[in-house]
Formats: sequence, C-alpha cells, structure tokens
Amino acid sequence: METPVKDRTYSIRQLSKEFDVTARALRFYEDKGLISPERKGQTRLYSPRDRARLQLILRGKRLGFSLIEIHEILDLYTPKDHGVAQMRATLGKYRGQIETLKRQREDIEAAIKDMSDGCVWLEEQIDQLEAENAQ
Repeated sequence: METPVKDRTYSIRQLSKEFDVTARALRFYEDKGLISPERKGQTRLYSPRDRARLQLILRGKRLGFSLIEIHEILDLYTPKDHGVAQMRATLGKYRGQIETLKRQREDIEAAIKDMSDGCVWLEEQIDQLEAENAQ
C-alpha cells in the first residue's frame, strides 16, 4: 500500500538529488527558517510542505529575489484564505522585479552599444597607428 502524499517524507539526499542542490544548501535554508524538517535523531525528514517550499525558494532565487523576500512571501501562506494573501504579495513582487529587469536590460543594451562603439573606435585607432608604424 502506497503512503498518502500528506504523510510522505523525503530524505535530505532525495531532495538534494531531485532539485540539484547540496545538502549544505538544504541545511542553510533550514537555519534561515525557510524549511523545517522533522528530526529523528540526526536524520532530517522533509514533508511535502518542505518540498513545496523548497521548490518556491529555488524559483524565487532563479527570479532574482533575496532570501528575505522569499521568506516574507512564504510566511504569508495560510490555508484559511487558500493562499490569496501570498499570491497578492507574490504578484506585487513579480511586478516590481519585472520593472527592475527591464531597467537592467536597458542598462545592458546601453553598455553593449557603448562597448560596440568603443570596439569600432579602437579598431580604427589600431589600423591608423599600424599604418603609421609601417611607414
């Protein structure tokens, strides 16, 4: 008989492998209060809730959020409102991050243009100086 999903537990090794993170990273997230595995002696047992939170932590990091911001969002979840408060906060964070990324993209595009222009200028200078040196 299969273990019901709500009763399933995961070892540190299973989650490390599934999410391609180190055991050290999982212990770090635990130290920061982002996940809270059950302890059986020295063994950590992660619940489906911990697994879901880890998935959200890693997604948040990939999207550029700090661990503090991720913690704030995770702490807003309550089953009572079916996660609506958490979703509203996430929506606001996403919109803010979109604006940040757009500004970064503009900065990157400007830097690329400046460097491209600089390459053209440098190539012209090199060609000119090499021509003078050849004379």
